[in-house]
Amino acid sequence: MPLVVHFKKPSDWRASVNIHYWDTTPAIPPTAWPGAAMTAEGDDWFSYSFETAETASLVFNDGAGRQTANLRRDQMGWYYRNSQWYDANPERPAVPVITVSPPAQTYLTPQQVVLQGSNRTDVIHYTTDGATPTASSPIYAGPIEIARPTTLMAFGINSAGDVGGISTFRYTIDPNADLERPTIGASVASGTHETPVSVVFTVRDNRPAPVVAYFTTDGSAPTPASPVYARGDATTGLTGNAIAVASSATIRFLAIDGAGNETRQSFYYNIGPASAPGDFREETIYFLITTRFYDGDPNNNYFCRDRIKFNAATGQAEDPHWRGDFRGLIQQLDYLRDLGFTTIWITPPVENRSGLDYHGYHAYDWTRIDPRLESPDATYQDLINAAHARGIKIVQDVVINHSSQYGIRDQVWVDHLPIKYYVPRGSQPGRVNNGPYQGNLGDYRNPNREDNDNPLAPAWFRERQRSDPAGAQPLVDPRTSATVPSPGYDPNRFFGVDANTLNPEWYHQQGFMAGGDWESVAIQTKHLAGDCLDLATERQNVKDYLINAVNRYLDMGVDALRIDTVKHLARENLLEYVNAWKARKPGLFVFGENLVKGTGWGDLGGDNAPSDLRPWWYTRLGNDRRDPNSGGDSGFAVLDFSLFSTFRDNLSRGGYGGIGGILGMDWVYGDATRLVTFLQNHDVGPDNDFRFRFRGEQWMAAAAYNLLWTIRGIPCLYYGEEIEFMKGAPQDIIGNDDTLDSTGRAYFGDHLSEQAIAVTQSHPLYQHIKRLNLIRRAIPALQKAPMSQVSEWGGGMSFVRDYNNGESYAVVGLAMGGDQDITVGNIRNGAYADAVTGNRITVSGGNIAFHVRGNSAGIYVLNGPGRIGEDGVYLR
Repeated sequence: MPLVVHFKKPSDWRASVNIHYWDTTPAIPPTAWPGAAMTAEGDDWFSYSFETAETASLVFNDGAGRQTANLRRDQMGWYYRNSQWYDANPERPAVPVITVSPPAQTYLTPQQVVLQGSNRTDVIHYTTDGATPTASSPIYAGPIEIARPTTLMAFGINSAGDVGGISTFRYTIDPNADLERPTIGASVASGTHETPVSVVFTVRDNRPAPVVAYFTTDGSAPTPASPVYARGDATTGLTGNAIAVASSATIRFLAIDGAGNETRQSFYYNIGPASAPGDFREETIYFLITTRFYDGDPNNNYFCRDRIKFNAATGQAEDPHWRGDFRGLIQQLDYLRDLGFTTIWITPPVENRSGLDYHGYHAYDWTRIDPRLESPDATYQDLINAAHARGIKIVQDVVINHSSQYGIRDQVWVDHLPIKYYVPRGSQPGRVNNGPYQGNLGDYRNPNREDNDNPLAPAWFRERQRSDPAGAQPLVDPRTSATVPSPGYDPNRFFGVDANTLNPEWYHQQGFMAGGDWESVAIQTKHLAGDCLDLATERQNVKDYLINAVNRYLDMGVDALRIDTVKHLARENLLEYVNAWKARKPGLFVFGENLVKGTGWGDLGGDNAPSDLRPWWYTRLGNDRRDPNSGGDSGFAVLDFSLFSTFRDNLSRGGYGGIGGILGMDWVYGDATRLVTFLQNHDVGPDNDFRFRFRGEQWMAAAAYNLLWTIRGIPCLYYGEEIEFMKGAPQDIIGNDDTLDSTGRAYFGDHLSEQAIAVTQSHPLYQHIKRLNLIRRAIPALQKAPMSQVSEWGGGMSFVRDYNNGESYAVVGLAMGGDQDITVGNIRNGAYADAVTGNRITVSGGNIAFHVRGNSAGIYVLNGPGRIGEDGVYLR
């Protein structure tokens, strides 16, 4: 049987496609460039048949200069589209699964029900009398009115003739139904209180049927087996005994009314004085992925389902994804203090769920710290306290744009089958062999192999979450009536998400992002990915949940917040959250990630996206996309992606060319001195593809840090940069078989062991950054002054930093590659001292001239202290 290769032609290619191949198995003569013509199949697909080959090296091309990279395929499935191989046609229509909107449940009034298949062209047959639909049943053509209790059944047929399973939806229409949940209020608001408090909680409900309120005081989730706080008629308010809170505590409630409506609510109390945030521009930030930094407690290590690293010799799983933890970070606080950093930015610490959630950006419960980070003697509170005791602040990374595909514990359920019932095609139940995941892919740490413990899950799911760890007992999928475990059964029912079934009270309903959405405001209401479900952040219930959850961490002492995926929220919506947190903690510094690979000026020019997606827009309050000055400072800061985006063309090539132009646009921001600057981070690097850790020469990195530590903004270092850790590695997994150890997110702890720490701390860049931190800490102008008199000429730069009209004043010259003689005019007269060399110059005519050695800096401070720190390889 011939092997057929299929290729999807990119839209900018010529009409015909060739395939050039060589090195086949079995061997057949290679083609001469440009190769053999492929056969058009329609819809831009082309095919070519090999009579005997099973593997081949090949290149697709259009004969006019456009071609793929050199490719190699040695396994079944020869479909190539958008730079990726597929085992089957990725555009074959899915087997239809029918969904409904609104969801099947009880309503007070008649509903117009919309049916939808997995594909736009699916033909849907349905019944409303409880009878099993067949191909002769009515074809869905528009909304179906449900005015009485109805069992709606439906199935779909796709354009390829595939018939989907029958889905059943039961609606109840009852104008007398009780659909209102109880409410719970507290006599003392959650938050920080200087002295102990006594709190009385009040439960209210709309019907006289008895309400039962269960509670816990240790932070655990209450159940009907928990102590009862109050029981009875709650129509006029039902109270229990006062609860005394003398130390930090979390009190959680579960209230159930007579109709079965449930409310879960948490109250947080932190006892003790609140700390003042201070001026965050005085800080320098060390950014780390907690799980990849230092392992202080092997007992909480954990392997994610995906991308497990196996030892080549033993076959054993190694390098768990969840490896670093709070105990390890506490143990290394003195390392970070020695390096000179005053602030640590940690990835989101809240409880996560997904197949690869070690980084913290797939939140499942914002009210709880992930237990895989904590130890009995090293909780999140312990980390905050230990950092503060050393004069180090904590920045907590916060995601509000999206949740994990598990939904949100206690708040919203997302429909899935238990993962332990998934069986890959070609396998058999009980045969999974994936490191610690033996038998099935259910959570190996959970006694019943299912980590989706959402109390809002339907009864059938909760029953299986508490039983059948082998995943062997038959389970009927309520959506399709198919029985699992079944080899090859729809993986989306276990790992994917049907956006049409998501609860509109919590999630946007506009589907998933496509290619053109990235530079469009459509990104603000579409799902980023299957494990990043777009929250309806404009709804009050979502605001209340997220704001209150983060308030708890501010009360615990978190000093600042970094917000993820900023451009995925409208500015006004984002600022509602930011301002609420600032009201909770006055003076709070909040900054965010608005990723742009370019200057990012939007409608100001030279950009392919509107201003209201760009970083500067979020720092302003005006509404004129072409005039930043149409509004003042929003009080929200951003990571300086506009500056970073130039680094592939200057710092990575050994020069400063083009940086002056970016700094000349500082006026567009609400306050450019509050930008957070960086050379690289966990997502991007300063290379042509923005994908790799900095790969330039060491002297280039040193000169880059000279720039970042002396220009406006708050410098941020990504973990390991101080020793060129994983130099040139991809920042994240990019290949089908990559594991974390081969990326910029590799485990750093080996460099912090007792045996390695001396080598780590003697690295030239470690010593270089340590001295830069000393210098910046001593000179307020470097921390807080705007830029002026900026001049750059490729191998050098000069500029002035004037804070508070001369209160702190510095003239800076930078040299990259070779020595530079620098002259700066129109400056203040007086006695200047260089913080690097100690050289002193008296200026009387408004001009200063000085020499800077290659890859060093001249930092001439008016009435300055002279040399700060010791000379190193670069600063000298």
